Amino acid sequence: MQADTSFFGAPLRFMYTPHPVVSMPPSVLRGYIEGKDPKTGRPLLEEVLEALTRPYTADESRNLAVVRPTPQRRRLLEPNTEENLHRLFVERGWSDGLPIILPTEERVAAMLAGTGQPPDKRVGKSLVVDTQENLEVTVETVAIAAVMAGAKPEHLPVLCAIASTGQPAIQPSTLPFTSALLVNGPIRNKIGMNSGMGALGPYNSVNAVIGRAWTLMSILWGYARRKQTFWTSQGNNYTYNNLCMAENEERSVWEPFHVQKGHRREESVVSLFRGWNLINSTGAAARRSWGDEVKLQMQALPALYSGATLILDPMLAGHLKDYQGFETPMDAGRWISENIRMTASQFWRNDIIDMLVTPLALAGVQPYADWKKLPADALIAPYNKPAKINILVVGGETSPLWKVSDLDYTVSASIDKWLAESPDGTRGKGDRDSEEAPGAYGSPKS
Repeated sequence: MQADTSFFGAPLRFMYTPHPVVSMPPSVLRGYIEGKDPKTGRPLLEEVLEALTRPYTADESRNLAVVRPTPQRRRLLEPNTEENLHRLFVERGWSDGLPIILPTEERVAAMLAGTGQPPDKRVGKSLVVDTQENLEVTVETVAIAAVMAGAKPEHLPVLCAIASTGQPAIQPSTLPFTSALLVNGPIRNKIGMNSGMGALGPYNSVNAVIGRAWTLMSILWGYARRKQTFWTSQGNNYTYNNLCMAENEERSVWEPFHVQKGHRREESVVSLFRGWNLINSTGAAARRSWGDEVKLQMQALPALYSGATLILDPMLAGHLKDYQGFETPMDAGRWISENIRMTASQFWRNDIIDMLVTPLALAGVQPYADWKKLPADALIAPYNKPAKINILVVGGETSPLWKVSDLDYTVSASIDKWLAESPDGTRGKGDRDSEEAPGAYGSPKS
């Protein structure tokens, strides 16, 4: 809000309540409102009423916007020692805190060989919070992040496809968001991604650098700024490389995820997800069925907008098809939708649900409006939309394990148009001004 005052000249008056607000019972929140502003010591309600009724003074009415000259951006930094340049990147908030590969002109040029698109091809756009600039993402700016993350030219098409979606890896919130990305199609094996044993662990450089580059893109392009857009108390360590994985299509008994979303099997596609929580199974329990285990796990998730994502080892996917009769992932989604229940009280007393879904219920959106009227002990089916249950097959078949998460699928993007050569053997080409992505984040060209 204070940024709005300096950027737009909005005459805002500020009052403050004690913290925390999240998870506090209504009696405590009421005490906040009826109590005193912790900054001024005055009764909060008295300050609110005064702020709403007292006319603005001449000083408050003047334009308080801070005039900022358009930054003079240079494409290259001045030459310096490697140690000093590394320090500069850290001091200016241009890294994730880990060592980087300095994006020299020569390294970026070598990276650009990984795509058939020109360096100035527009990929997306962004609002940089520091300067309130709307800046464009180009293929070259994606290549800069790729170099810094330690990626190779053959990884660049995947990163361009990610950038084209406009979805940053780090979400602006006080909540510890996380993100995930899944790669399907021929490029998985071509660039050596891991879809098998340890696919989500630190055992494959390709998975690691692609996931990390997504975070660096968010940081470099001004979208992720601590204490400006990023206010979460603890953060989320998943955002170092964003649960980057490839699907084990060769060992899956079901059609690949990108085919389920309408893409051709022979097309290379990246799909993005975002959420908060990930729950690991502790094994194929002997005393309970898979269904009973999943019920317990998914009842612990917030079931936001009915979405969830399950990551299954191929061995478990085969078991569910052969012995549970789930011929498709949608069959498993329907079973979850029809069999998982929780009380209305458990659903509505979750902070995330209360914050994001209660407004929908009050606006009459179904089924939330009806659920809001139910008694506390009434049972509801929180995963009431089977199509929102995503099933991904990843793993090395050493044990029939799985992960359950509240990750919500957001978007998929084709990788093929960013390849150095298209799947038919021709070099990728594209009109520099066509197919502009609807992306909402971006970067200066330096």
